[in-house]
Amino acid sequence: MYDNIALITTISLIIIFSPFFAKFIKLPTTPIEIMFGSIFAYMGFLHEAHLFKIVAELGFLYLMFIAGTEINLKSTLKTPKELIRKIIIYLVILYAFSIAISLYFDLGKIFMVLMPLISVGLIATLSKEYGKTPWLALSMTAGAIGEIVSIGFLTLTSATIETGVGFALVQSIFSLALFLLFMFVLFRAIELLFWWFPSVATSLMPHEDNKEQDIRLSMGIFFLLVGAMLYLKLELAFGAFLAGIFIPTFFEHKKELPEKLASFGFGFLIPIFFIHIGSSFHLEALFMDGLITKALLITFAMTFMRLVASLVFIKDLKLVDTLLMGFSHSMPLTLLIAMATLAYNGKSISEINYYALILASLFQAIFITIIIKLINNYKIKQELTS
Repeated sequence: MYDNIALITTISLIIIFSPFFAKFIKLPTTPIEIMFGSIFAYMGFLHEAHLFKIVAELGFLYLMFIAGTEINLKSTLKTPKELIRKIIIYLVILYAFSIAISLYFDLGKIFMVLMPLISVGLIATLSKEYGKTPWLALSMTAGAIGEIVSIGFLTLTSATIETGVGFALVQSIFSLALFLLFMFVLFRAIELLFWWFPSVATSLMPHEDNKEQDIRLSMGIFFLLVGAMLYLKLELAFGAFLAGIFIPTFFEHKKELPEKLASFGFGFLIPIFFIHIGSSFHLEALFMDGLITKALLITFAMTFMRLVASLVFIKDLKLVDTLLMGFSHSMPLTLLIAMATLAYNGKSISEINYYALILASLFQAIFITIIIKLINNYKIKQELTS
């Protein structure tokens, strides 16, 4: 009983004080939560408990849901064809680099999928700090498409890990294809319904809402699609991600809703997921032979390939903004941790590779944030002096 009291108290204190530490040392809150989780687990205040694990898994699904709310499907589909072509080239370069690096350093097949991952989670936090700059706008557009591709690979990788290569995998892919077809038809049907009867959208989510109908409907969509993934034996994160896309795509009049949903998630469920990840990273692992070297190699390789690939956009952005965009995609913290955890639990990667990926995600979140700040400050100085 006392262990559980210590667990609940520690989690509560980390959630409360992490933002203060993050503000003091000028870093994102997420790596602070992971580090605190690891430190307090080492000290014995955090331990593996069934409820802790369940809430952490729910926090991860909610994180994927919030990631989906960053993507307005209507706006994404209206992206100019020339820009779409460049984004496709950008992604192809990333995956080509990933395959080459994974083979050269003998990292394993799973790294071919892990290294090109893109997540808009931390990009969204950058936009709060730097505003709607051209490089961030392009970063969000390319990131949204890249994240959809990444979530697709996450789903297929999850199916491969769970079922292996064989008939069961083909069955999973077939189920996924049918589900995507159903979702496409559903999206089109809802789009037509709201176009013919715009009052339906405001009835479901009224402007003046004293019964929190917007939150209720959002949570309903979230759990329905997660339940559908559970029934189809597909990656639950994919359902959560699609549920998030529903919100900005069909309820554009509720512009404050994504932020409202994010406030709840980042204030409660999502920190528990990151604290749990931290608690699974044993500090003794830092002394494992070659761990830090491997983590630094992964960090450098993932950053380098994005910087090279981002040169595709150099005509749309100047060199400095192109580099900023490349760096902004070099922090796929949430998806990298999720995929690493999935691969480790499925015994597709070794313990040292799992720890290296967790450590690399922390290095990325910390160092890249500092680098972006330094480059942006340099850019501002250059503009002022010219």
